[in-house]
Amino acid sequence: MLVRPAVPQDLPSIQAIYAHHVLHGLASFEEVAPPLEEMRRRFEAVTGDGLPYVVAEEKGEVLGYGYCTLYRTRSAYRYTLEDSIYVKQGRQRKGVGKALLADLILRCEKLHYRQIIAVIGDSANAASIGVHASLGFVRAGNLRSTGYKFGRWVDSVLMQLPLGPGDGSPP
Repeated sequence: MLVRPAVPQDLPSIQAIYAHHVLHGLASFEEVAPPLEEMRRRFEAVTGDGLPYVVAEEKGEVLGYGYCTLYRTRSAYRYTLEDSIYVKQGRQRKGVGKALLADLILRCEKLHYRQIIAVIGDSANAASIGVHASLGFVRAGNLRSTGYKFGRWVDSVLMQLPLGPGDGSPP
């Protein structure tokens, strides 16, 4: 498996992976799968800001993707990112998510960011919580019933990882 920067040609696979999660899972709080052009706009926004957007592939097949965005847009948050990781249906629990997240962490450290926040949909999402914990993220909080999807209330779990010196020194 190879983790590499995503390119526009990956977007149909990325859109299909994300659509599955939107329509069948709680990792995303979107309820309508965005079309390819919207995914292209989002990709261009992330990469246009110089932030990492990567895919994991094997034999030319995109197995998953991940990216980081600014955690919030107000200026004091400028050293903090939020990660997003999605793995293709049938490829979960095979190290794809961990490989994507590990790669993103390294890329964000090289860009001199100081924190990554994970906002994980569904407090029962043991796989995502576990992969983040395995790479050093600690649970920072649980926001109860922040989303309503599939006829039920869904929590958001916040996890956090300091990068480089973290908050041990000014940026």
